[in-house]
Amino acid sequence: MMTDGQVRSNVTKGAEVLIVLKRDQRTGELTRGVVKDILTRSENHPHGIKVRLTDGKIGRVQEIITHKTAGSEAEKTAGKKPPT
Repeated sequence: MMTDGQVRSNVTKGAEVLIVLKRDQRTGELTRGVVKDILTRSENHPHGIKVRLTDGKIGRVQEIITHKTAGSEAEKTAGKKPPT
C-alpha cells in the first residue's frame, strides 16, 4: 500500500519510505529506507515531509511503502518476559 508523503501524519517512525535526496532532486531518483526521525514540523509540505533515515540519509518523502503500526511493537514483545 503506497501513501502520499506530503502529509506529516501519514509519516511515522519505523515506516519504510521512498525519499528523494537533495542531490537527486533534478533527476528524481528515489532512495528506499526506514524513517528514524521526522524533520518537518508543519503538517503538510508540497515537496514531501523531510525525514532522516536509519542510515543517516536525509530527504523528502515521495511515497510511503509500509506503515509501522502501534501493534507491531506489542507483537514483537508478546510472550517475552520483561528484563529483571
